[in-house]
Amino acid sequence: MRVLSVVGARPQFVKLAPIARAMRGRAEHLIAHTGQHYDHNMSGTFFSDLGIPEPDVNLGIGSGKHGEQTGAMLAGLEKIVEDAAPDWVLVYGDTNSTLAAALAAVKLHVPVAHLEAGLRSFNRRMPEEHNRVLTDHAADLLLAPTQVAMDHLATEGLAARSVLVGDVMTDVLFETRDKVAGTPLELTAPVEPGEFYVATIHRPDNTDDPERLRAIVDAIAKVGKPVVLLAHPRLRGFAQRHGIELGAGSIVVSDPVGYPQLVNAAMHSAGVITDSGGLQKEAFLLRVPCTTLRSETEWVETVELGWNVLVNSDFAALPGKVERPHPPVTDATPYGDGHAARAAVDALLRTPGRTPS
Repeated sequence: MRVLSVVGARPQFVKLAPIARAMRGRAEHLIAHTGQHYDHNMSGTFFSDLGIPEPDVNLGIGSGKHGEQTGAMLAGLEKIVEDAAPDWVLVYGDTNSTLAAALAAVKLHVPVAHLEAGLRSFNRRMPEEHNRVLTDHAADLLLAPTQVAMDHLATEGLAARSVLVGDVMTDVLFETRDKVAGTPLELTAPVEPGEFYVATIHRPDNTDDPERLRAIVDAIAKVGKPVVLLAHPRLRGFAQRHGIELGAGSIVVSDPVGYPQLVNAAMHSAGVITDSGGLQKEAFLLRVPCTTLRSETEWVETVELGWNVLVNSDFAALPGKVERPHPPVTDATPYGDGHAARAAVDALLRTPGRTPS
């Protein structure tokens, strides 16, 4: 069986890593990179560190408006799918690359499998929500990370195509956690283990509105311990243009870090403040309290189990939410046991793929 994985952003390559390992010796596996997000850290070392080969194809699309970017990827991927003639096209998550690959494949009558199927924020302002819903309804095999995701798919009439495999990022997180366990804190910020919080802010709803961003920063600045803000250049540039001092009060501004360093920092922290979907879940898996700067979350289990609190508008209450008492200990495993990649590949290989023409 030949499987073509299509990815386009750094987090998708992290998800790809355990899938690629689970494919070895079991299927011919090709990798297409759309180049949706340019990341100077994605060097040859990046791929070797993840244990995956460099992509077989790189479209180098780059950033742009959603329609322009998705259209360019659709045109490029159509030829790649035709040339590769895979039995399956495997797409990951909820990016424009995911939707473009799904559209290219289904129009060429090539089966599509969607990893992370069934996640829903129910926030139609998010481009990711449209990408994931449209991809799920186009796909032939839906590889769901949680029972909640399975329930969403069933509600939408997609139960017959759905398989619960667990969350591949749990595989990656557990492997990374074990590698960095016992290593010193790897932040350049002058903080002590257990005496700081980690923060990331990147979603357009938070970063593209000057008054909202100012309110968030003002609230984080009042937290009682240092808050290490891992600030992307885009966030820094927007804040500078609008006169927002990111380094106010308790905030210590730092550069973004690699995935192992982020896991290390979260493990050493008193808690996480974020609007990232992935980091919410990773904080839970590390049993680190999380405060999320959104009105909703795809990872509802983190809230239901008491490890995540959503704050969307009452930012004056944010410091108290961040410094809340530690949640009750839980041994719940809603995201699987760390073997989701093998379960996903098992499901893919036992499902008939492309019928030779």
